[in-house]
Amino acid sequence: MKPARIIVICVAAVAAIGLALVVRAMGSPSKEPTAVATAAPVEARPMAKVLVAAKDLQAGKRLEESDMDWKDWPLDQVNPAFITDGSAPIPGAAGAAPQAAEAKPAGAVAAVTRAATELATGGAKADYVGSVVREPILAGEPIVMRKIVRAGDSGYMAAYLEPGMRAMAIRVTVETAAGGFILPGDRVDVVLTRETNLGNIGASEADRSKFTSATVMQNIKVLAIDQSTRAGDDEQTVIGATATLEVGPRDAEALALAKSEGELSLILRSYADTGGPSGRVSAGPRQSSAVRVYRGGAPEVVVVQ
Repeated sequence: MKPARIIVICVAAVAAIGLALVVRAMGSPSKEPTAVATAAPVEARPMAKVLVAAKDLQAGKRLEESDMDWKDWPLDQVNPAFITDGSAPIPGAAGAAPQAAEAKPAGAVAAVTRAATELATGGAKADYVGSVVREPILAGEPIVMRKIVRAGDSGYMAAYLEPGMRAMAIRVTVETAAGGFILPGDRVDVVLTRETNLGNIGASEADRSKFTSATVMQNIKVLAIDQSTRAGDDEQTVIGATATLEVGPRDAEALALAKSEGELSLILRSYADTGGPSGRVSAGPRQSSAVRVYRGGAPEVVVVQ
């Protein structure tokens, strides 16, 4: 073999060995640990339970439990005017005390405590059952006090009245209000009892005094007895001195006239008999006029209805 070829083979062998060493060095793991990028832990966004409308609520609607629902709301977006279940302190709420918030149970203890409270008392939602919607509230919209009127608050009766109707109070007693068994929400007839004078002019007062009665209103809704707009859960009777009735504008005029003519009594109607017409039975109590008739020279007063 020629010397030149031997030299070329040796150079090639050395180059191959050197290349192998370089490749081995590049592929060997480094002794220093490789930094691994890890995502920062995402903190859970604090939430609060906000009372919202479960469906569209129109003005004049009397709230029921099914009309309201609790909805999770980001704590930093809760307006102090929102109604919450009290499980989380609301930033900026009037009278919020940090120490009071720290005293509240947290986590599973808080959940059990709230569940027990709602089971025993119905929760904060029960406090608004029976309230009347003052302004329309859309489904999912938080319920605020500006848009509702709670029972007993000023403006409750005006919000509870049906559109176009009026509230009018009349004096009642146990005897004229079905023994106290008439409750707010019942339907009644209004009967007028008045005195008429019949007979001879010279007759005694006892002989001349007569009474008549007539139904002047029918199927009228009772809004309140005194200032109670609904009976308590354990009350079967409500005894008061006044009854507030829901009547139309013209019916209110007829009822005011009937009040001045005699005693009004409320006649309780059956629940099965509340679908008929409501309002005045006639144009109002008929006016009577006295006519003096002479019979055989003796005057006699006759009342013409």
